[in-house]
Amino acid sequence: MGTTGQVGKLLVEEFDRDSTGVHVRYAARKPEQIDKLRSEGRDPVLLDLDDPRTFAHALHGVDRVYLLTGYTVAMLTQSKTLVDAAVKAGVQHIVHQGVFANWDVTDPHFVWHQMIERYIEGSGLSWTHLHPNVFMEGLISMTPLDRGDISVFWGDRRVGWIAARDIAAVAATVLRQGPTRHGGKEYWLSTEVASGPEVADILSEALDREIGCVIRGPEDYKAAIAHGGTTVESWYAEAGVEFTRQVIDGRMGYIGTVRDDVESVTGQPAMTLRQWAAENRDQLNAGAKP
Repeated sequence: MGTTGQVGKLLVEEFDRDSTGVHVRYAARKPEQIDKLRSEGRDPVLLDLDDPRTFAHALHGVDRVYLLTGYTVAMLTQSKTLVDAAVKAGVQHIVHQGVFANWDVTDPHFVWHQMIERYIEGSGLSWTHLHPNVFMEGLISMTPLDRGDISVFWGDRRVGWIAARDIAAVAATVLRQGPTRHGGKEYWLSTEVASGPEVADILSEALDREIGCVIRGPEDYKAAIAHGGTTVESWYAEAGVEFTRQVIDGRMGYIGTVRDDVESVTGQPAMTLRQWAAENRDQLNAGAKP
């Protein structure tokens, strides 16, 4: 799932490089996306998480599923109904992309992911949970350069970072190798910790110009969402604001830790922030506001 999204596009590339031992079926929710996948010689299928009528056909004959939901409280219903359909279809293994959450977390959207994980575990299917921390790609999409500065909304706290490419590499490896090796396991994807100013220093080095960091807080984040170009439902937006509150006040202090399973799963070391910045130099510059 998610073949047109941030991690999903990279997962497609991973299977283009190596689909040893598996036949990959690519799900998309729009007919034009299906047409594009088919024109590229792939095996596409319509699967709309908001329309359970699409589940049976999409899952027919499938052994392993990569479950990825969007930024919405509807993830609860979407995941529950998809898991039920997977059980009926004879799926053997679900790989779920969740969040970097401690067991007693109270931030709403982190809790939603944990509820989904518990439901998957209770379904009788084999499972693997992926727990990525803060995406490096957010430095392009969520907090792009603005007049030579980046903004962070969790004060001066250090957080853990992960490249989307490494998430995709771990996911592809797990899906290729299957439940015999990866069933019942949780993989944590937080490869480096850095505060906003430390990230700015890394970007300055990669871009050969001075990049600053504006330290902001929860109310600034709330305002940024309200005035942003992307529509975010109110429940999910408030959960994002709560995340910034809890990182600042220490309830989610574990967000600032390294817990890196990338190399143990893929055999390759995870990408550092410096490597990511160098690789994405053009995109960082292209997204910058003058």
